[in-house]
Amino acid sequence: MPAWIYEKTFKAQMLVFFSKAPSKEWLSRFRVFLFLLCLIPLARLFWLGFNDDLSANPVEFVERSTGYWSLFMLLVTLSLSPIRLLTGRTWQLQYRRMLGLFMFFYACLHITTYLWLDYSFIWVDIVKDIIKHPYVLVGASAFLLTLPLAITSNNFMIRLLRERWKLLHNLVYLIAILGVVHFLWLVKKDIREPLLYAAILALLLGIRIYYKILSNKPKRNLM
Repeated sequence: MPAWIYEKTFKAQMLVFFSKAPSKEWLSRFRVFLFLLCLIPLARLFWLGFNDDLSANPVEFVERSTGYWSLFMLLVTLSLSPIRLLTGRTWQLQYRRMLGLFMFFYACLHITTYLWLDYSFIWVDIVKDIIKHPYVLVGASAFLLTLPLAITSNNFMIRLLRERWKLLHNLVYLIAILGVVHFLWLVKKDIREPLLYAAILALLLGIRIYYKILSNKPKRNLM
């Protein structure tokens, strides 16, 4: 494809991306693109494993990688509503469930790697590790809180729970806080990356709180 055609196509796609109401066809294509994009971290692990390039400690590498992408996708999911508040665009909200389930998927891989590959389901050693390292307890708590969210992430449960569904899914904010604390306590020396995640989370929560206060503020009567 000539460069000028590619550039023109790319610009056209960006215009659609930032528009308020993309077409249904574009939204469907973007869903497939986003789905494949979310599989890249998993494909990367398979590729590195196939080429025996998972570092000197492959279990720790897989454990860190899956945990990292789980937290990353959680923050991306949490960013969708602030984008709506700041820009008025709502089409991105339809991908929230898929991103949330991918977050849960990588969290499952993360906890499975820890329980199976790291400790071979030897629960005595796992309990000792939790007592010795509080960040493990924080991470486990965050994962357990994701279970009811994943179970209820379907239309049937939304209809069944109604308003209680929204209250239940507010747990995502606590999960995000616990996830960032888990990452921060896990890192021993260079904490710049977990601090960056903490700053992003604080920004996302701050935007929500600001608009919540703004919506509850009584409007002045100009008459």
